[in-house]
Amino acid sequence: MTEGESPSVPAQAAGSQRLAILLAMAMFVLVVDTSLMNVSISAVVRDLDTTVSGVQSAIALEALVSAAFILIGSKVGDLIGRKRAYVLGLLGYAVGALAMTLAQGLTAIIIFWAVVGGIGASLLLPAMQSLIHGNFEGAAQVKAYALVGAAAAIAAAVGPLLGGFITTYLSWRVGFLLEILIIAIVLSGIKLVRDAPYTGPREVDLVGAVLSVLGMGGIVLGILVWQEGGESVAALLAVGAIAMAALVFWLTRRKRQGKPTLLDPDLFKSKHFRLGITQQMLQQIALGGTMIALPIYLQMVLEYNALLSGLSIAPLSLSMFGMALLAGRRAGTRRPSSIIRLGFALLTVGMLLLLPIVPRADSGWWLLVPLLIAGSGLGLLVSQLNNYTLAPISEERVSEAAGVNSAGGSFGLSFGLAFAGAIMLATLSVTFTDMAEHSTVLPPAEQQQVAQALEDDAELMSNTQLEQQLKGQPEQIQDEIIRINTDARPLALQVALLVPILASLVGLANSFRMMRLPDVKPSGSVEGMALG
Repeated sequence: MTEGESPSVPAQAAGSQRLAILLAMAMFVLVVDTSLMNVSISAVVRDLDTTVSGVQSAIALEALVSAAFILIGSKVGDLIGRKRAYVLGLLGYAVGALAMTLAQGLTAIIIFWAVVGGIGASLLLPAMQSLIHGNFEGAAQVKAYALVGAAAAIAAAVGPLLGGFITTYLSWRVGFLLEILIIAIVLSGIKLVRDAPYTGPREVDLVGAVLSVLGMGGIVLGILVWQEGGESVAALLAVGAIAMAALVFWLTRRKRQGKPTLLDPDLFKSKHFRLGITQQMLQQIALGGTMIALPIYLQMVLEYNALLSGLSIAPLSLSMFGMALLAGRRAGTRRPSSIIRLGFALLTVGMLLLLPIVPRADSGWWLLVPLLIAGSGLGLLVSQLNNYTLAPISEERVSEAAGVNSAGGSFGLSFGLAFAGAIMLATLSVTFTDMAEHSTVLPPAEQQQVAQALEDDAELMSNTQLEQQLKGQPEQIQDEIIRINTDARPLALQVALLVPILASLVGLANSFRMMRLPDVKPSGSVEGMALG
């Protein structure tokens, strides 16, 4: 090395370290975004004069858009350049955050935060994986993956607390403004990014792309439309199911013809990969259902503010983070499938313990032990599932497989968010109407009015909000409707918790199938690609 070259070595190392930090910051924003929305539901509803179901639908839609377009986003990155896709993804997320900062109604949130932001995420995740792979080598690459993965885990752990603190003492809008500032910092270092060239086929499987969007979109949108009392629910669900079946046929046919496909159907020949994707989806369904039901319960039933809601949910996220770290370091010679089985068992036990607690709880402390158990189970799953799923995949296909893995997880999250919320509101409507019709206090006219109101717009409402709406009614009528509301809401939330419980039970059953398969040790490259 010459005298003139020596200063470039530490400069290059410093640049790589700074780039790794910037990529980690981008991942932090990506993960913390939804946590901020979850703990801010009541504040967003109040400030925008909208409904809980509307905000919940926006949260589910954002996850759905990310899932539906992530495979397409990966291909777009191949065609236009991973660096450009990374920038567009960050800008999409910034547009969503800006919309949340300035929004005066739910429509802006749905269009810009859920749709534009979701598309941004679908571009950002695959581009980020490719850029890490193309900008770092050897030990530096391993460290970059570890740093970005750690940022995701920390964001998941502290997201509810951070979002709750900002929302309570400042405003939920400030939280999204901070996201914009972080994205601006990340974009300021874009010159450090070296594009990762793509040398594969450039033909686009448009039919496969459309079928994937229709498949995942139809199913989740059908649930959201049902939740909002809309029409054509069966048609949307049928479109989703038919499109998913057609996608399988189309990919298999294209593969036989030797033509480029949206994703390689041969990936699913591996039993490890099929089971891993299924388990990833079930884990995310359980997480999504829990993370929509509990914040609504805490904010609408216990009337907690965002900070208290975040503190009450924190045992779930913190135990998940802590157990994931512990299991990752102390797994030793234990079989990954046995750790996954224990994870689903703990998740099931924790969720089941919540059922008898919900109608009795008068504070978030009641949730502490079940959430610690469930969070520990989720942590075990997080520590093993990505590597288990990608272990049998060859190095040249691992990037594509990681994209499918991310899409499956995102679809599971959106399904859990949508289905748990829809079931909760449907149960509330049926229960409230039945209790009103069988009330010996409410006159027939009041019974019909309550039933009609709920049929038009089922909505979780705190007793304080309900008391304000009932002003002017006779005291006896007010007391009876408050009593019905108090009794109906816990039952609705118990039914909503059946979604994560069922998902965890199916995951537990699948884990016994995993135990019968031989273990496959992932390569270092595969472990790196598993950011999720």
